[in-house]
Amino acid sequence: MTRVRVTAPRSAARPAESREAAEESAVGQVFVRSLIRSQLRLALVVAAGFLLILGAFPLLAAIPGLAESRIAGIPFDWLLLGAGIYPVTGISAWLYIRSAARNEARYRDLAEDR
Repeated sequence: MTRVRVTAPRSAARPAESREAAEESAVGQVFVRSLIRSQLRLALVVAAGFLLILGAFPLLAAIPGLAESRIAGIPFDWLLLGAGIYPVTGISAWLYIRSAARNEARYRDLAEDR
């Protein structure tokens, strides 16, 4: 039995030295600061949206008609708070990851064009 080494394509790999040199230059530092700011802004926006939606869940449960309703024998407010939060969490995480990857791809494109 032989061992096979699996690696990424060479075109996608950049030497670490040139990446570090790009980050140490003045323009590279501006790019890195811009990336950090955009990632922080993204994290704050997603967290604020998540908390806003999370805060709306108890308000929905306080509506008089919904508070007494039951679905499959389970009170609606319990179902809303117990199972309704998972899709919100998943969608928030998916949006954050997709947007963060887009920010990093833009950074890489700017750093490589330089």
